[in-house]
Amino acid sequence: MSHVIAWTGAAEPIVTAKLLDIAVILGLLALIIVVARLAGAAVAKVGIPPVVGEIAAGVLLGPSLLGVELSGDLFPVEQRGFLEVLARVGLVLFMFVVGLELDVSLVKGRGKVAGSVSVCSIVLPFSLGIGLAKVFVETEATAALKPDGVDFWPFALFMGAAMSITAFPVLARILTDRRMHRTETGGLALACAATDDIIAWTLLAVVLATSGIEGSHGHLPGWAIYLAIPFVLVAIFVVRPALTVLTTAYKKAGELTPTILSVVLVGMLLFAAATEVIGIHFIFGAFLFGAIIPHENAAAMRHEILVRLEQIAVILLLPVFFLISGLKVDIQGLGSEHIIPMFAILAVAIIGKYVGAYVGARIQKVPHWQASSLGLLMNTRGLTELIILNVGLEKGLLSEELFTLMVIMALVTTVMTGPLLNFTYPQRRVARDIAEAERAALGAEAVDRIVVLSRPGAVNEVPLELAVTMLAGARPAEIVVADLQPQGRLLDLGSGLSGELADMAAAMESQQVLVRRGEELGVPVRVIAHPTADVEEDLVELVRVLAPQGLLAWSDDPSLDAVLAVIDCPSAVVAEGTAPFPTGAAVSVAWSADSNGEAAVVLGARLAVARQVALQLPTDGGRRLAAIRAALEERGVRVAEPAAPDPDSGLSPAVIDVAGYGASPAPSIGARSEPDPVPVDFAAVELGATAEV
Repeated sequence: MSHVIAWTGAAEPIVTAKLLDIAVILGLLALIIVVARLAGAAVAKVGIPPVVGEIAAGVLLGPSLLGVELSGDLFPVEQRGFLEVLARVGLVLFMFVVGLELDVSLVKGRGKVAGSVSVCSIVLPFSLGIGLAKVFVETEATAALKPDGVDFWPFALFMGAAMSITAFPVLARILTDRRMHRTETGGLALACAATDDIIAWTLLAVVLATSGIEGSHGHLPGWAIYLAIPFVLVAIFVVRPALTVLTTAYKKAGELTPTILSVVLVGMLLFAAATEVIGIHFIFGAFLFGAIIPHENAAAMRHEILVRLEQIAVILLLPVFFLISGLKVDIQGLGSEHIIPMFAILAVAIIGKYVGAYVGARIQKVPHWQASSLGLLMNTRGLTELIILNVGLEKGLLSEELFTLMVIMALVTTVMTGPLLNFTYPQRRVARDIAEAERAALGAEAVDRIVVLSRPGAVNEVPLELAVTMLAGARPAEIVVADLQPQGRLLDLGSGLSGELADMAAAMESQQVLVRRGEELGVPVRVIAHPTADVEEDLVELVRVLAPQGLLAWSDDPSLDAVLAVIDCPSAVVAEGTAPFPTGAAVSVAWSADSNGEAAVVLGARLAVARQVALQLPTDGGRRLAAIRAALEERGVRVAEPAAPDPDSGLSPAVIDVAGYGASPAPSIGARSEPDPVPVDFAAVELGATAEV
């Protein structure tokens, strides 16, 4: 950058242009971030991944919307060099994060299907891409799409590689937003995308290394490209084991120290520089270093690294990359002669990926609907495709017109994924599959199962005690605590996939007191805790699949009515604000001459027996209530009339209420029988053990 130096009468010169340049750069950065975030938030409201809006924002700030002249005035050419450097640093950080989030363990148990889908979804679009390149070259109207001075095969191979890419980070977030990552289909898609990423990036590296483009072999002679193979081997078999020292240091410190983070940053930068020098591209080095960071016993460390690096890369630096890319996209510069090539590119990209993935899945006997869903998901390209296209433009393998057409393809294939998935894998099926997965994880050995719908901040020990009471000593049995919380927002690229895992861990930790209490009582307590975009739908499907013998919930649970509508077992509803049961307090049951009244008496009797306290029943319940009192007394249950609490004891009765929630400050529980109950035989009904709960 040149500086204009203005002299005054002072002894020292005043540098004015440099200060102006810095001010312009800072102002442009602020503008880029604001526009990117607004665009991302806008598209997220209609279910489109926010990254699509951010990419589109970069395009709109370029000549496509503003025109060449206005875009040039807003982003002066002399300032773009600074922005280019920031964009490249952002790419290094982002590609490191992509490698860090890539977990090869996703493929375990799914290797055959993942391999088949990945290979087929690369081979077909790669072949079609080469064929399309040949058509472009041999057709007079489209021959200009191939850059001058580039041989056919480098151009064609790059086109094939660009058609073969799947964006693992964007795909993972689409699955997370739709809750599909908890299903078998979602896990399979992640495994396929992880395998696809490894194959496709390797393929692209080979294409670039053998392209023969002048200047594509970095700072060393052409033969240096062969150093890539020993470089990768050293990274995997020497550097990767050595990096376990980071895990040891993290466990010792208990946190991500500046020293650990410095080692990570230095390694990332050196790897990126090394691959650039030997002639591949710096993004491959950053990706490789992220991929070899230890996974074993390093989840917390990896999460902290992601939190530190991903947001600064995505929020500050990647929008600059989107802008730099957008400045190279000129939709206004396209003419009618580009319409057919654009549709041809879309057809090859979409059909190649979809059919390839579908056929690969069907070869492994994956069901039709699941194979179709995989085909749609593997079409997600997003930011990863944009990175590839920029590399191709930088290396001279794409013309500016073809670059623009390919960017449009990347946006279209990413936007279409969500809406089309609603046909092949609707949210109802997602919810059912999540519930089935949860059910399979619990196992099938329990004979009796009680489900407790947890509530944040509530005294959940009360419904747990009631759940144990409802079991009445039945064994084997288990209590399932469902702690599903609203997700609240779409996960964009800066939110970190591991953040959701951390939220799930926090929810699980908050329920550990219930797990330990269950161990004390001899009843296993299992917790199902995760954020979800639709709590009610997931709870309904979970309860339907678990088919419990009893349900406990809080009266103010917004999902209560929907859940009660799909179960056919006795349930108990705990009043809002209920405190723990007072020690020694009697259990008082309100009476109604119906099946719900009898369910309340059964629950009250079990609770009284378990707590070794009296059961208070009203005296004006007619012959049926008199018979119930007599049957319970014959079995040794202390049945008494309702009485005011002893003012000296400070105890009040625990109320089992069937007609509403009483005004008593003590626990108030509403009881409901199953829809078509058999009249209760109180002379034989299970009341449970007499040991104190």
